[in-house]
Amino acid sequence: MSLKNQDHIVVGKLGATYGIKGWLKVFSYTEQSESIFSYAPWLIKVKGEWKEFRVESWKRHGQGLVAKLEGLDIREDAQVFTNAEVTVPAGQLPALSDEEFYWRELFGMSVFTTEGYDLGKVTDILETGSNDVLVVKANLKDAFGQKERLIPFLDEQVIKSIDRTAQRIEVDWDPGF
Repeated sequence: MSLKNQDHIVVGKLGATYGIKGWLKVFSYTEQSESIFSYAPWLIKVKGEWKEFRVESWKRHGQGLVAKLEGLDIREDAQVFTNAEVTVPAGQLPALSDEEFYWRELFGMSVFTTEGYDLGKVTDILETGSNDVLVVKANLKDAFGQKERLIPFLDEQVIKSIDRTAQRIEVDWDPGF
């Protein structure tokens, strides 16, 4: 399978160069920041093409992380990677139990109230600090005139069930809100 056709998951981002030997700052999106280094290879888009890279070495630097990618030995060559997203094939993510899921699995799921009203589909998830929020885009003919709803992701209180097979989320939510 070609790299451009794989399902890639963004696990971090590369920052500015560090030192003269091609090291780069790393901003990890994984729950434990060091976990980003457990994935190999990294898939990084360079000049419009996906390329595989392996981490040669990494270390903590102050409050952050820095890494040296194999084949990048010169600062000027590494500068091309500043702000590049670090992705990995989706198959590298750990398997979850039936009660757990990745946020990406929710995108495109249909959202219905407990009374069966179709609120639309999940298009985004906002992280607010106190709780995450589902962004649900309403169907074209929404009876309540809503085009988009923000539904707090409060397990059991608002989110009643998530069915992967049916691609459906059931919520206790007023469709007029």
